[in-house]
Amino acid sequence: MRRAGAADAAVLHEVAATTFPLACPPDSKSEDIEAFIAAHLTADAFARYLADPARTLLIAEFAGEPAGYAMLIAEEPHDPDVMAAVIRRPTVELSKFYVMPGQHGRGVAQVLMTATVGEAAHSGAASLWLGVNNQNERANRFYEKSGFVTVGTKRFRLGERWESDFVRELVLADS
Repeated sequence: MRRAGAADAAVLHEVAATTFPLACPPDSKSEDIEAFIAAHLTADAFARYLADPARTLLIAEFAGEPAGYAMLIAEEPHDPDVMAAVIRRPTVELSKFYVMPGQHGRGVAQVLMTATVGEAAHSGAASLWLGVNNQNERANRFYEKSGFVTVGTKRFRLGERWESDFVRELVLADS
């Protein structure tokens, strides 16, 4: 497990392009998924994320290969639904948390989550929140097992369609 640096933008793009489609509902249009990746998960986009001081990106590695990544954003939520649901402040968003499909079941996700929670707690945040598609049963089970509680819902746009996400919060410190 390590913090990502500027040289990791291309690797993060590759992992994101592989893993993002796995989190989408099964009836999502492939062209919508590809457009999202092209708009938000390119190497250039990751270079911008890595240069943003409000963001922390972590890379999990297994046998010398990238196994997953997480991105934290240390700023207040902008979405009104999230602002209403997440009440402990300051808060950090777990914006992205993905593990390569060949690494599922090997403990990579738990190691990555432990490091992610540690980073958020070290920042002084009182809570860590995330949005996860309500149809993504595997991710929802993992987040629940990791201590995240559903506190609300929000919408996520994928192409022309609005998806429904659970807003989940993990309390890091008493506010």
